[in-house]
Amino acid sequence: MEKTSIKHILSQGKISEDYEINAWVKSFRNNMFLAMNDGSCLNNLQCVLPTEKYNEEFIKTINIGCALNIQGTLKESQGKGQRVEVDIKTIKILGKADSEEVRKTILSPKKHSLEKLREQAHLRVRTNTFGAVMRLRSKLSFAVHQYFQTESFQYVTTPIITNSDAEGAGETFRVTNFDLKAIPKTDKNEVNFKQDFFGKPANLTVSGQLEAETYALGLGKVYTFGPTFRAENSNTTRHLSEFWMIEPEVAFCNLEGNMDLAEDFIKYVIDYVLEHCKEDLEFLEQRLIKEESTLPKQQRSEMSLIEKLEFVTSNNFKRVSYTEAIEILKRCKPNKKKKFNFIIEEWGADLQSEHERFLVEKHFKCPVILYDYPANIKAFYMRLNEDNKTVRAMDVLFPGIGEIVGGSQREERLEVLVDKMKTLKRDEKELWWYIDTRRFGTCEHSGFGLGFERLVQFVTGMSNIRDVIPYPRTPKNLDF
Repeated sequence: MEKTSIKHILSQGKISEDYEINAWVKSFRNNMFLAMNDGSCLNNLQCVLPTEKYNEEFIKTINIGCALNIQGTLKESQGKGQRVEVDIKTIKILGKADSEEVRKTILSPKKHSLEKLREQAHLRVRTNTFGAVMRLRSKLSFAVHQYFQTESFQYVTTPIITNSDAEGAGETFRVTNFDLKAIPKTDKNEVNFKQDFFGKPANLTVSGQLEAETYALGLGKVYTFGPTFRAENSNTTRHLSEFWMIEPEVAFCNLEGNMDLAEDFIKYVIDYVLEHCKEDLEFLEQRLIKEESTLPKQQRSEMSLIEKLEFVTSNNFKRVSYTEAIEILKRCKPNKKKKFNFIIEEWGADLQSEHERFLVEKHFKCPVILYDYPANIKAFYMRLNEDNKTVRAMDVLFPGIGEIVGGSQREERLEVLVDKMKTLKRDEKELWWYIDTRRFGTCEHSGFGLGFERLVQFVTGMSNIRDVIPYPRTPKNLDF
């Protein structure tokens, strides 16, 4: 008999047909009713054990968490809580789970805090919440690739080990093959990187953008989707040291085209999960309602999770210049009454999450795209505007998240790019290959980066970014 997923049985199973499943025990009632789950969907499959066929000693070995192989016949359920159930014909224990040990873990049938679940991250995916989150993460990943492939983008894998820092922030993780107890030094007592594995300083990538740009200038439309790393010492609900980035780059595309692409892409992937992940979204929506019920009314979400997702997909994103946004923030009550942690006093301020969320959640009440930022707070590769003080940058801001996308039209003019690199003290020798692309058929081109975990966080309604990635990497945390 061919093994069948529980999702298939619950959605398409035929009454009186025989099925075989491999799954884990979620609960065992009255030594008779087994709730089984194989991870394929949120709901469990009830399987009914004919107790007269099995002795007490065997029944005692069936505990929450153990893995079973079950063969049986599907029938309409007479009890409440499920439409169908399986009458068990044969049952085998594939993997035992000691009941006393289970009680010490998050597999025990009681409510556990998210912090407790993080401490046992190797088991948390067996809970309903994390099963739903990770299935949604998987579907979102698929939707990302499907969107770009449908739109004729080429998938490019960019280096994870590099010697460039695309953002120029210096928050990189060093990669070395040195014996840390005997690091070779030069005559000037500096680290002699010539003796290291790559012969020069190396680090984990913070972005695949620069490499993706070079490929866009040959393939036209490309995207990367891979891990990136930031050695930023931030212990917040929005930051990870290791996360995944989606970075499309498009030749012959200006900032307006870039904003159109970002909005269309985001709406597509959210629409995809609304269509294909209804069960998990409904569960997470109810979870969020219960979680927020303990908060003061003014702190609760105005829309449910699914309403919020549908609102994003059915409304145009508001496009606002940085200059206009600064004027709005300067005049707003939280700024005038000094409720912001960072008071906006003049043009040129670097916007913080609190400012971004005010614009999205309080002022415009919809996703916002900010564009044309001051040049001195943005990266060297962004195209300088004719005013010589702003660049063709754009950020997409979402409720509850703040910035979810950061992008720009790239500086295609050789002389301007080199001048900006000199001003910002970027090493031209290390990035000679990047500069070279402006010498051979340069053209306007644009792209953006979207932090995948922030997208998953928005779609699932999870309040902490550590709960939307299987094994979070954060300062002082390298478990699992």
